[in-house]
Amino acid sequence: MILTVTLNTALDVTYRVPSLRPHTTHRVTDVTERPGGKGLNVARVLSALGHEVTVTGFAGGATGRAVREGLTGVTDALVPVTGPTRRTIAVVDQRTGDTTQLNEPGPVITPAEWSAFQETYEGLVAGARAVALCGSLPPGVPVGAYAGLVRTARAAGIPVLLDTSGEALRRAVAARPDLIKPNADELAELTGSHEPLRATQDARRRGARAVVTSLGPEGLVAAAPEGRWRATPPARLRGNPTGAGDSVSAGLLSGLVDRLPWPQTLARAVALSAATVLAPAAGEFDRAAYEELVGRVAVTGEVTAA
Repeated sequence: MILTVTLNTALDVTYRVPSLRPHTTHRVTDVTERPGGKGLNVARVLSALGHEVTVTGFAGGATGRAVREGLTGVTDALVPVTGPTRRTIAVVDQRTGDTTQLNEPGPVITPAEWSAFQETYEGLVAGARAVALCGSLPPGVPVGAYAGLVRTARAAGIPVLLDTSGEALRRAVAARPDLIKPNADELAELTGSHEPLRATQDARRRGARAVVTSLGPEGLVAAAPEGRWRATPPARLRGNPTGAGDSVSAGLLSGLVDRLPWPQTLARAVALSAATVLAPAAGEFDRAAYEELVGRVAVTGEVTAA
């Protein structure tokens, strides 16, 4: 079982409009709703790849009920809270393919709710093959929360992937996660360097065993004890990028539990990300596109001693 943690779950709502223009009224041509938040997106992709997945985090209010009712193919271990789960709104301009994203704040988590989650998490980690800690922290959760969750997984001997940003990332890296997956801006904020390869190596020195940096449409840069690589998609793709980074995390976790070599793992992650951009709804991926793209991802690099 792979465990994904989404402390700030969401209901992802995607609106499609013929053309998005400021200061005007728009007629929406299509609306889709999906359980969201980074860890739930990761879980959805992992489930579609055939993995057994359990999701945990928080869910509250009517939106939280909608999130739970929309979960399919995964085991629901979300912890109930009083505050309402947030919504994220993606508005897709069908003329250009561009997406405008609006993210609501999450619910305020009480100390009792945070304690209940920690107890749930400790019980779930014991049965996991890998753990993904994903996304922002809702109000009320300590900024060092991910550092503690990383330590719990490591104490149980379970590999952990971390995908967050800001001070939460800075503190959690010191707890020595097995893998972090920042984007270029998040990595620059962590390390102070805007050169991806140099910053990736610096993040490893700060505590992460391996670092995979997302460069958006330009692919991935990875640094690990086993080597350094660059993975590039065969072409730039237009579409909705919502969830594309989460598909990278899913590809990395899938490769980890399947014990794939790094080049194959990175090719899987890049192809899943590209196939997510091409999907019509946030957090989904186009399977046909993934299967066509995975063999065309270019992976270059060098192997070093572990």
